[in-house]
Amino acid sequence: MSENWVKVYTTGDAFAAEVLKQGLTEAGIPAVTISKQLAAYNFGEVNVMVSQLDFDKAIEYIFQNEIE
Repeated sequence: MSENWVKVYTTGDAFAAEVLKQGLTEAGIPAVTISKQLAAYNFGEVNVMVSQLDFDKAIEYIFQNEIE
């Protein structure tokens, strides 16, 4: 993975992070999720990451879709 990935979204809801990742991917913006949750308790953060080159497009997607 030679690209530089940057965080565009953080949530405590793993499902919401996966939905956002899928939406970004369908919009042509490659995305990954990185979970920092304690698996047994679903406590912690999940980060959605995109390439630095796609950062502006990802933020625009999040804004247009009113994702909080």
